[in-house]
Amino acid sequence: MSETSVAHFYDELADDYHLIYADWDASIRRQGDALDGLIGHDNASVLDCSCGIGTQAIGLALRGHRVTGTDLSARAAARAVREAAHRKVTLRTAAADMRRLPFPDGRFDTVVCADNALPHLLTEQDVHAALAEMRRVLRPAGLLLLSTRPYDDLLRNRPASASPQVHQSADGAERTVTFQLWHWHEDGEHYDMEHFQLLPTGGEWHVKVRRTVYWALGRDRLVGLVTDAGFVDPEWRMPHETGFFQPLLMARASK
Repeated sequence: MSETSVAHFYDELADDYHLIYADWDASIRRQGDALDGLIGHDNASVLDCSCGIGTQAIGLALRGHRVTGTDLSARAAARAVREAAHRKVTLRTAAADMRRLPFPDGRFDTVVCADNALPHLLTEQDVHAALAEMRRVLRPAGLLLLSTRPYDDLLRNRPASASPQVHQSADGAERTVTFQLWHWHEDGEHYDMEHFQLLPTGGEWHVKVRRTVYWALGRDRLVGLVTDAGFVDPEWRMPHETGFFQPLLMARASK
């Protein structure tokens, strides 16, 4: 999957991204609270290097952290700024590839790469490049928070779809349905994802379909890649421990 096509996927999704959540504002608060608990101190300098429309970045800003967001999608990053301002918090963003972060060495206390963003990178070389950049922009002993889908479970069964999600408008009059179809490659690790949204229009359903590719990185594989990139003390934390909706890998930048 090329850099351009991933950016296109999220540019196309940016206006509708909040519709994948039953209640986006509740998810912003819940995810921000969970990540704040892992950061463990106030007023941290945080980079969200896959900020999208701001779900985690805004949540952390609401908890008092100084957050910068980058994303491959310029449209998503621009929306994140607007959404943050609407919620009376400051968020600076830029369009940037996580393999080439536009910041000096040792700039941040914490780097967040959440919501299965890293598996858009489809080779070990690209994943290593991104992790090395996250390590570079972290201060010594700085914290990495990285979340993916529960790929150890998914690799056992290689499901053909993900469960539908339903968003209901504030007045309850309209519902949007989001679901995914997964087409696994012969290598058993990569998969094409078709992202469907059914949007109500005048009593009919309008269908939007967007496509992208992921690499299903198991937990041990990702720990090895993180360690190779200069992180120490890697530890997986599960949703029942953290309150975050995906498994989270925590690690520290080597001193």
